[in-house]
Amino acid sequence: MDTVLTRTQLVAWRTAIFVVFFATGLGFATWAARVPSVKANLGINDFEVGLLLFASGAASILGLSLANVVLARWGARRGLLMGLATFAIGIVLVGFGADITASFALTATGLAVMGLGMGATDVMMNVEGAAIEQASGKTIMPLFHALFSLGTVAGAGVGVAMAAWQVGVAPHLWIVGCLVVVGGAVAVTFVPRREVNEDPTDAADTPSRREKFAAAIAVWRDPRTYAIGAIMLGMAFAEGGANDWLPLSVVDGHGGTEAQGAIALTVFSVAMTAVRALGGPLVDRFGRVWTLRILAILAGGGLVIFILAPSMPIALIGVALWGMGASLGFPLGMSAAADDPKKAAASVSAAATIGYVAFLCGPPILGWISHQIGLLPTLWILVALIALSGFASGAAKPIAGSQVGAGHHH
Repeated sequence: MDTVLTRTQLVAWRTAIFVVFFATGLGFATWAARVPSVKANLGINDFEVGLLLFASGAASILGLSLANVVLARWGARRGLLMGLATFAIGIVLVGFGADITASFALTATGLAVMGLGMGATDVMMNVEGAAIEQASGKTIMPLFHALFSLGTVAGAGVGVAMAAWQVGVAPHLWIVGCLVVVGGAVAVTFVPRREVNEDPTDAADTPSRREKFAAAIAVWRDPRTYAIGAIMLGMAFAEGGANDWLPLSVVDGHGGTEAQGAIALTVFSVAMTAVRALGGPLVDRFGRVWTLRILAILAGGGLVIFILAPSMPIALIGVALWGMGASLGFPLGMSAAADDPKKAAASVSAAATIGYVAFLCGPPILGWISHQIGLLPTLWILVALIALSGFASGAAKPIAGSQVGAGHHH
């Protein structure tokens, strides 16, 4: 019963998923931009900030693992709405904990709820994105992730303004929480009900839940899953490390102001967004593997420049290259995981889990190490992981028969 969608339906569906990506980026960066304020409000040190990030990270990984089950049980429309609502409730709770009650426990709880919602939404929106990509036969995953980045740019920008105008963390987070829920509720109405979406149907030939569950487990026995995971691991560390520690590295490592820290994060996000927005055609031209290799060199080089920079302008050039290089590892890893439509949901979930374990556990681990040796020396670990990602790039080679990401052969 897999009906072919009309052009209009495809565009509406694509737009809906754009909105979901944007909303998650916005919510995520809203928290990231206020970390210095939250740290001051709660009177905590970097290690305790790391613990907060860990609460969010651990819950996200739970969310990632649940996403498959949620998709199989409720389908994409309801699943996405549940994920976004959970995410928004978490954002609102963080507002209460970090501002109104100044409670570390409530802040950590809010972050855990936020992480749970974000992890689950993330897998589902990537599965949807990959399905749209296969339906249209073009590389558009980078564009979806560009909207996530655009959301982070918006979130960071608003965060800069709110911090400058000394708006409390609570009202700021509450408004964003409302926006996420309303945007999500409107968007999911445009997601078509389809078989591939794991939407529940009564047909006798659809796989039972037990079979779907078995398929979800089987992916972990496929070596390609781990190789794609390695590509995403390095790039997720590069991206997550920037989101959580770049403002503090500018302040503590390079002696900049809090505003300069926020500017650096904005430069990183803009560079990343630009390459993601333009990345699809590049990948269709050169293929996934070469694109990933070149970007690994850019990211590693940019990070080295940032660590060694003698002045702020040079540090910002490093940040821009680091952002450009880190831009496509994640979306192309997701695309590669989704090459086989029958296993797409399970593979994307597995690849996303590896990538997100890095994205989310990376920053607290870096925080703990930086507590011992300082922030800038810690960033050398990222340089090594980016190199690993570059070496693993060959795994993203499209599976025979997949229309997406092969590049033109001359």
